[in-house]
Amino acid sequence: MNFRGRSLLSMADMSRKEIAELIGQAEDIKTNKERPDLQGKSLGMIFEKPSLRTRVSFTVAMNQLGGSCVDLDKVIGIGSREPFEDVIMVLSRYFDALAIRTYSQGRLLDFVGSANIPVINALSDQEHPCQALADILTITEHIGNSAEVELAYVGDANNVAASLAIAAASLGMNSRFIFPVGYNLPEWVAHEASVRAAESKARFLISTDLRSSLPGANVVYTDVWVSMGQEDQISQKIMDFDGYMIDEAMMSLAEKDAIFMHPMPAHYGEEVPDRFLIDYPRSVTFDQAENRLHVQKALLASILQNATREG
Repeated sequence: MNFRGRSLLSMADMSRKEIAELIGQAEDIKTNKERPDLQGKSLGMIFEKPSLRTRVSFTVAMNQLGGSCVDLDKVIGIGSREPFEDVIMVLSRYFDALAIRTYSQGRLLDFVGSANIPVINALSDQEHPCQALADILTITEHIGNSAEVELAYVGDANNVAASLAIAAASLGMNSRFIFPVGYNLPEWVAHEASVRAAESKARFLISTDLRSSLPGANVVYTDVWVSMGQEDQISQKIMDFDGYMIDEAMMSLAEKDAIFMHPMPAHYGEEVPDRFLIDYPRSVTFDQAENRLHVQKALLASILQNATREG
């Protein structure tokens, strides 16, 4: 895989082959079959939204690969002390890549337009490709061959759902995305996933019927109903998503050995019951969190191109 010098803004930026190769590379890194070397490389992080897993996993990934990582959002004053373009052009002289977490995909594109180094989407309002890659690695570890995967995503048609739909369809995973009436993936995401599913000979479905969509699923995935920046919609969304909580009764409708996935953080009492991520015996949510580290190592190694294979 040669991702050198490229930005990752959307799962649609990666071909089926590139996704598969990056997941394979992440598996090799996780099992110490590959040891990338990013000594002398540097990553700048600009996070305009709160973050735990993304911020920490990028930082640890760069440190463990021998590079350096600098957290910038609280110190550089983008657009206040200096014009936006000036700041980004200066950062492009210091860093080899930037990871950006922002409220708007448009703002992410502004960063790309001003930077002459690769930019990684660490979450925007439209997509979360780094999360989807970790999810695919987790599913592969627990289920195996993509053709054996029956994925049911339940909840909001948010950034995680968008990236996951494209990634799953690319690799030939059968998937169904279940949303309440009035919620749906953006038209371009549904089209992209449908095209990729046709190419990989997978099924990609969108439904509002939760109970009829769970039978046969061996992966059940949910996420928060109210994403960051949507706090003013809490009351309406709780009403709209009534009946869409994933609990043991809902999991019993899926395959007996179905795994449960959630990208975290969870809103207990809404999309899941209290402590469900920890207590449910087939929960793999903490595997997902760990795998953020491994896929981001693979992504950084591919972009910065100092990886060396062993064995």
